Amino acid sequence: MKSPRKPDAIMFDVYDTLFLNDPAAWQRAFQQIAEEQGLEVTGTDLWTRWKKHEVGFRAWRTNMDDPDSSPPFKSYETAWRECFEKVFEQDNIPGNAADAARRSVTHMAHRDPFPETVKTLSELSGRVPLGVFSNADDAFLRPMLDEYGLTSKFEVIESSESAAVYKPHPGAFRHMFAAMHVSPDRTWYVGDHLYDDIRGGSEAGAKAIWINRNDAKHGPDDARPVYEISSLTELVGMFDRSE
Repeated sequence: MKSPRKPDAIMFDVYDTLFLNDPAAWQRAFQQIAEEQGLEVTGTDLWTRWKKHEVGFRAWRTNMDDPDSSPPFKSYETAWRECFEKVFEQDNIPGNAADAARRSVTHMAHRDPFPETVKTLSELSGRVPLGVFSNADDAFLRPMLDEYGLTSKFEVIESSESAAVYKPHPGAFRHMFAAMHVSPDRTWYVGDHLYDDIRGGSEAGAKAIWINRNDAKHGPDDARPVYEISSLTELVGMFDRSE
């Protein structure tokens, strides 16, 4: 790997980059929702029905052909409540959508970091300014970072809610660059998602680094990262080699 230029800051996505956010965790949360509300549906079935609407929200929320014409911002809690409302109405399920959305938010505050996350951030912290921008509500992002003592590792913690815009909208990245007082071309942005993180970061001018833990393949229309890693520990070596 060619030695990269030393960054003035490294910014991270959070879910599936620093913390695991797999379907099994969601299904456990939805099982709890079903049991608490006495719904005659399994957690997996409820999640599957809900996910179809949630995927639609993700496709709707940002117009990358004309980002300035993107729809008005909605927090995840609001959007998730609307997804539950559609499931309960369409499938004639007598559930409380607001309570279900609030429970989903509560669960999202409890995810496990990847094995190398804490060590990597500890090794980089103090050597280069670190920041976070996550498509997340503050109600679940910040408590999760606090739980593992990571808040102090970051100079800036921003979310789609605090910026009122979702990645890959360029406004999300501009918000972060301004908050950290750095130039995009002197910034590394590390994320797992080729659309939200790599396309968004690249088009905003950052050096986009794709963390590809599962040896996923690029599609023909996918954005191309400047660098690809399989573990966060590789970032320390990259930083050490940077010039």
